[in-house]
Amino acid sequence: MAQIALSRRLRRTPFSDGVEAAGVKGYTVYNRMLLPTVFESAEADYRHLKEHVQVWDVSCERQVELRGPDAARLMQMLTPRDLRGMLPGQCYYVPIVDETGGMLNDPVAVKLSEDRWWISIADSDLLLWVKGIANGYRLDVLVDEPDVSPLGVQGPKSDELMARVFGDRVRDIRFFKFDKFEFEGRELAIARSGYSKQGGFEIYVEGSDIGMPLWNALFAAGEDLQVRAGCPNLIERIEGGLLSYGNDMTDDNTPHECGLGKFCNTHTAIGCIGRDALLRVAKEGPVQQIRPILIDGDPVPPCDRPWPIVAGGKRVGQVTSTAWSPDFSTNVAIGMVKLSHWEPGTRVEVESPDGLRGATVRDKFWI
Repeated sequence: MAQIALSRRLRRTPFSDGVEAAGVKGYTVYNRMLLPTVFESAEADYRHLKEHVQVWDVSCERQVELRGPDAARLMQMLTPRDLRGMLPGQCYYVPIVDETGGMLNDPVAVKLSEDRWWISIADSDLLLWVKGIANGYRLDVLVDEPDVSPLGVQGPKSDELMARVFGDRVRDIRFFKFDKFEFEGRELAIARSGYSKQGGFEIYVEGSDIGMPLWNALFAAGEDLQVRAGCPNLIERIEGGLLSYGNDMTDDNTPHECGLGKFCNTHTAIGCIGRDALLRVAKEGPVQQIRPILIDGDPVPPCDRPWPIVAGGKRVGQVTSTAWSPDFSTNVAIGMVKLSHWEPGTRVEVESPDGLRGATVRDKFWI
């Protein structure tokens, strides 16, 4: 495969020096930043993640900061999830939609205070959309991208590693909540969250200058825990049903099609820009929806474009993410399937690059 040419337009991160020293073997581009994709191998990284602890450079999860008297109002305009009960110190997974109800992003909203929020975004230009809404409605709010770079600590030994660096109080953080902890005289928000099902934390590193000191401190503290540099793992995320914006859904899809209807309180999310469109979707129901799919046979090749799902000679959906699972000894996949064929146990066929494969729609993801 051709190499990606590096330039200043493809941004390095505060942790890039550490990532390179750890022997990164592959990158992807995410929000115009480098995101590591593999260190030893996909399967070796997967096994280590499930058994030990990894430090992830996920700086590419850029923050859109809302600051000012209208910050909460603007945040509610962006999402169909009702935010009225959200308290400072909480994190919410929030679908962000446009006026048609199409998904623009599926970030985590971090409520720092009533008038200050971070939106920790997936891979899309959300900053420009939010600035446009704020200016178009003449809201009293400042929208910008702060110097905040998330660092993930994921895996079953993550609590022990984090406690060694930040103290035992870090163990008390509950799922999708955060607290403030000091590192080298700087207060950092630490949340119990992350893009894996193995448990862990995300450290919102405010200030690029302390990026490598923190990276080095985590590795020094975790040597006996077999700490390694890692990254979001394709196999583990498919097993766990963690969706990838731009892969598994786009702005052509509504949250209901993406299985995110439980995060849409369209009747009470007053002010959401896409509310009217989603009220109709909620009433009528989606005609297609994301489903876990088991693909028969030997390991499939990488999926870098949608693979048609067919039944009776007709296209009934598409596969968007695939991998061979060592733990389940099968090909695991995520796909968008039409209503007529999305029931668990339905047999279909997938047009993979190496030929037609039998496949089964599952009732739930693997982990």
